[in-house]
Amino acid sequence: MMDSTNITLSDIKTAQERISGHIHYTPINSSVKLSEQFGVDLHFKCENFQKTGSFKVRGVLNKLQELTKEEHQNGLVSISAGNHAQAMAWAAAKSGIGCTIVMPETASKTKIKATQDYGADVLLPGDVNAAFAKMLEIESEEGKTLIHPFEDPMIIAGHGTVGLEVLEQLNNIDAVVIGVGGGALSSGIAIAVKEQNPNIKIYGVEPEGANAMQQSLKAGKPVRLEKVGSIADGLAPPMAGEVPLGILQKYMDDLVTVSEDEIRRAMYYLLTRTKLLVEPAGAAATAAIITQKLPVKGKRVVSILSGGNVDLDELGKLILN
Repeated sequence: MMDSTNITLSDIKTAQERISGHIHYTPINSSVKLSEQFGVDLHFKCENFQKTGSFKVRGVLNKLQELTKEEHQNGLVSISAGNHAQAMAWAAAKSGIGCTIVMPETASKTKIKATQDYGADVLLPGDVNAAFAKMLEIESEEGKTLIHPFEDPMIIAGHGTVGLEVLEQLNNIDAVVIGVGGGALSSGIAIAVKEQNPNIKIYGVEPEGANAMQQSLKAGKPVRLEKVGSIADGLAPPMAGEVPLGILQKYMDDLVTVSEDEIRRAMYYLLTRTKLLVEPAGAAATAAIITQKLPVKGKRVVSILSGGNVDLDELGKLILN
């Protein structure tokens, strides 16, 4: 069992070895037009092309490989607004494990259907806080194995493989910009990048209406939000993870917030200039770059496009030109 207080570069490299045959080695794309327009040598790590449409399969696959036979037999339970749900459902089916996913009732219909189509049982008990409570109830009363979407060192190590790939694919990077929800992706990438090159800046980005990590960093401890709201559902848990918080306190250089309209505009630029369809959570990092909220002018920057699971029925409302 990995020490949750000391996730290392070696742990992330081990995760890469374990999952490499089961995931896509996603490309890094660039845009001359956007680079010129915003004065940044801008590159995109395209996890929107990953299996199930987001980076989430990385951590889930790494976690499932450590489960005992009894934990397999008990079945799995987790919570998600969508991307972790799809990754869990797909990986569980691939491994022959029963899986229950609790989702907030506001979750995208597209993501709910995809999770069900991958084979999971989906419950919709209410808002995100009700969903967390239901997940813990199922773990306690039914004995299912809980796979936490961000408060788990194996999940974090798996997600950190994104950072390993970025450094393998691109030289002379000045900064990596990452959307922050519970913090598993940003903390994993931060370890992978900073432990190899501490001069590379790590910047986090949260929606204004779901800034649990920003508040937690200010408070020096995990903060739970009474109310969250953002089109970037993948970046809107009601709390920051305690383990990710500790990692980001050590490795992250800054964290900024972006508005709903700034996220929409980033989606528009990504779609029209690069032909990349990215969901709001996946566009948040780019939003912070093109609104010049980060000191990256003239720098070589990688924006993590964390997912592409857009509800097409809502696409017209999400794109702002």
